[in-house]
Amino acid sequence: MKLLTCPINGPRNITEFQYLGPVRGASAERAGELVEALFYHENPLGPLKEWWRHTPSNTVFIAERHTVSDEILATWLPNRRPD
Repeated sequence: MKLLTCPINGPRNITEFQYLGPVRGASAERAGELVEALFYHENPLGPLKEWWRHTPSNTVFIAERHTVSDEILATWLPNRRPD
């Protein structure tokens, strides 16, 4: 069983979570940049910050996951960056 740590509810079974995509910086003011950021991005090897949601509590948070090993390195709420 794979576990993911929710910043509010602690370690939970991965089936309780919904993947929401990678964290990306894009401005909605410039349509061309938004399209680039959403549809034409690289698939990097290594640590990647991603949006996740714990569905029972509806907690949305950021997880840093290593794309090669699939290991979750850290999780935090969007307004509380880890040290």
